[in-house]
Amino acid sequence: MQSSRRAVIWRAAFFLAFIGAVVIVGFTVPLPSVDDIRAAATNAGWLGAVLFVLGYGVATLTPIPKIVVSIAAGLTWGWALGVVLVYLGALIGAALAFAIGRALGREAVERFTGARVARVDEILEHRGLIALIGVRLVPVLPFTVINYTAGLTSVSRRDYAIGTMLGILPGTIAYVAVGAFGTTLGWPFYIAAGALGLLTVAGVVYSVRARRRHTRIDGEAAE
Repeated sequence: MQSSRRAVIWRAAFFLAFIGAVVIVGFTVPLPSVDDIRAAATNAGWLGAVLFVLGYGVATLTPIPKIVVSIAAGLTWGWALGVVLVYLGALIGAALAFAIGRALGREAVERFTGARVARVDEILEHRGLIALIGVRLVPVLPFTVINYTAGLTSVSRRDYAIGTMLGILPGTIAYVAVGAFGTTLGWPFYIAAGALGLLTVAGVVYSVRARRRHTRIDGEAAE
């Protein structure tokens, strides 16, 4: 029993150290410019597209601003292929971060948190899919933070996967479209910008409702 508890603590400590390391990398390693990404992709051909997907997946493990990279993908490969590459990279990164959070930190959350977190866990077990789709649709919520945090909760792998695949698609399409059509300022660009605006407004509404819901949950847990 004691050895099991010690193993949980060590995994949690390693998880915190890992998060600290990726944060440091995210804020110290310079992000390639849009011109650098375009030049590298042009020189590498299809291999460049594959490397972009893998690199995007790894980048999502850190707080590097992925929006810039998504826009660069639109500039480099155009809208259709850019959406595919960014979408695949984001899914890879989301899966990796979730697996890391679930393997290293979930058991510690179960052992060392109280009724308040248990109540939130219970809700996520039954409504995890809707919750994931909701937070994924909000472009102002940090993609990386959601990935790791979901791994610490009881949301099922199925709900996480489906919620992520559905929830990130509108934002991915819009950001890549900004890069693909931003130089012409035609109707596709304005549609993309309008979609981002609508997602942002939806995010504000969702955040207000989520805060009220969490307040109600806290009140129920305290009773």
